[in-house]
Amino acid sequence: MIDAPDAGMLREEAETRLRALAGEHAVLRDDQWAAIEALVIDRRRVLVVQRTGWGKSAVYFVATALLRELGEGPTVIVSPLLALMRNQIAAAERAGIRAVTINSANPEAWEEIYGQVAEGMVDVLLVSPERLNNPDFRDNVLPELAESAGLVVVDEAHCISDWGHDFRPDYRRLATLFGDLPLGIPVLATTATANARVTRDVAEQLRLPPELRPEGGDDTLVLRGPLERESLHLSVVRLPSAEQRLAWLAQTLRELPGSGIVYTLTVAAAHEISGYLREQGLEVAAYSGQTEPAERLVAEDALLRNEIKALVATSALGMGFDKPDLGFVVHVGAPQSPVAYYQQVGRAGRGVERAEVVLLPGTEDRDIWAYFASLAFPPEPVVRTTLQTLEERGVMSTPALETAVDLSRGRLEMMLKVLDVDGAVRRVKGGWEATGRPWDYDAERYARIAAERKAEQDAMLAYLTTSECREQFLRGHLDDETATPCGRCDNCTGTHRSTEIGAQAVEGARERLSRPGVEILARRQWPTGLPDLSGRIKPELGAEPGRALGRLTDIGWGNRLREMFNAGDGPMADDMFAAVVKVLSAWEWRERPVAVVNVPSATRPKLVRTFAERLAQVGRLSYLGELGYRAGSPGQQFNSAKRVQAIRGTLAMPKDVGAAIAQCGGPVLLIDDRVDTGWTMTLGAALVRHAGAPAVLPLALATTS
Repeated sequence: MIDAPDAGMLREEAETRLRALAGEHAVLRDDQWAAIEALVIDRRRVLVVQRTGWGKSAVYFVATALLRELGEGPTVIVSPLLALMRNQIAAAERAGIRAVTINSANPEAWEEIYGQVAEGMVDVLLVSPERLNNPDFRDNVLPELAESAGLVVVDEAHCISDWGHDFRPDYRRLATLFGDLPLGIPVLATTATANARVTRDVAEQLRLPPELRPEGGDDTLVLRGPLERESLHLSVVRLPSAEQRLAWLAQTLRELPGSGIVYTLTVAAAHEISGYLREQGLEVAAYSGQTEPAERLVAEDALLRNEIKALVATSALGMGFDKPDLGFVVHVGAPQSPVAYYQQVGRAGRGVERAEVVLLPGTEDRDIWAYFASLAFPPEPVVRTTLQTLEERGVMSTPALETAVDLSRGRLEMMLKVLDVDGAVRRVKGGWEATGRPWDYDAERYARIAAERKAEQDAMLAYLTTSECREQFLRGHLDDETATPCGRCDNCTGTHRSTEIGAQAVEGARERLSRPGVEILARRQWPTGLPDLSGRIKPELGAEPGRALGRLTDIGWGNRLREMFNAGDGPMADDMFAAVVKVLSAWEWRERPVAVVNVPSATRPKLVRTFAERLAQVGRLSYLGELGYRAGSPGQQFNSAKRVQAIRGTLAMPKDVGAAIAQCGGPVLLIDDRVDTGWTMTLGAALVRHAGAPAVLPLALATTS
């Protein structure tokens, strides 16, 4: 390491670098300089908590340039999103810094990039937090990288803390990386959304080991500033129905300045709303975690160039998306916490004097929050089963573990990542293995986190009805003690947005939301890990693509379907049945069905049976009866392997129904109330096909995906 120049010379060079990055009139803020000085001269660990648009990225790019001039190694930036990485690479280029990224979208370039880093050709390497625990990267690349790095940066550092609104298990692994860094490598963590508790937690994880800390001092420098956003004009518009919210949105988007983001809580809502807005002549595109990477890039670029009015997006378009002239952010549905909400609305108004921020809460918001809450850390018996299985069987892949542990794939992977960070399991080539280290289930901690999440939801509900300043309310939940009334929001000005919408517009939105029918894709592959079922499902036992009236996560039929299921068992309403008939009439099947069979239902037997019988009568089809259970309902399972095992052990074909199917001579409609994993329909269809039906057409009232 070369001795650094004095502070005066360094600041002058830092100002020059900043102007290259941000323009000829840019001047370093005091806290920007304090962070750069601490990183470059003192080689400290620094946490910067500053509002969106303050210039946190300028700190690490300027510090990188200065450290590289001093002969230090490349900066390693841990960044959570591809959109954020792309923006950071573009910003680095403006500052004359060569930045490259390793992520899921460019695996073919990884080896070449590793070589360029080793040869000193790269100034900044951006990696995703998930990459840190890839066995090959963790064991072969990361140790050398940690030894040679000039600076380590953690962007969106609130993700490190399980108290943060966007906690990610992969980020927790960074605390281990910090502890393993050689003395003298500075570390910078940045975020715009951390309350006092999250700030303390992240600062503690950044700290040096006790034996290396300065005597009588704290080695982590925390620079926390006011979170005011002078351009944001916050408002809430409460409308009683989904069709009114949709019609109001289409009407208002035409009036809002520039281009912006419409946030939704679910993928289904993003597609449903974007489809409606396009029909209304508005240029919008849907964007979610399920959007292909190439499509995401096209959509982001279209918004950046103002070629579209808005992206209708889930939270997948959040942290780090940088469009300074973003004119508005509208939420159709409330996020779960004021902190998450303030982070998302912070995308707007970074480079314009005024940006509109509108929240349209929905009656379905709490149901969606409850669903996300159900994905919390699993109960102790499930965790113990996982550890015991790994100890007994050795290395296992995630799909193989599903045969022993009844969790969904996503929830199982999340649990394994937490156990990995805690040292109880380790990710290796081929899957996961138990380490044998003792591990305690911290029930008290998990309960505290759940209580914190519930308090955040209550605070979000309070935001909807508060008569106080909205920005002060949000900043208060970020523990920003400098917050005062903004003078701009609807409550401060007393000017609330009109809720008037033309009757014709509302009727049009109602027609769009009540448009029935979504496709159910047939399962084609058996789950991995099952001992006697593998590979593709035999074509002679497979189902055709099916149909459902709607998704439970839709803002149209989803609300009606949830209400019906929550009401208990009984025949469906006439208008809902008429909508199912519309689905059938629009179904372009290769051959019309001749008969109806239904899946037996343990929770809603009357609903399913009367639905099947009525449909057969109206469609002039033969009702052949229902499948049966050998020894009661299989209950509920949460992953494919467990679900297939349970259904295979219970679902059966009654002899009389099988004989009737053999004689029917044509395709059979297979009826159920809802499709979750799709395996009940898949195995039911296999039974019906085995009995002699030439084709099976699945039909359900609802699907969850």
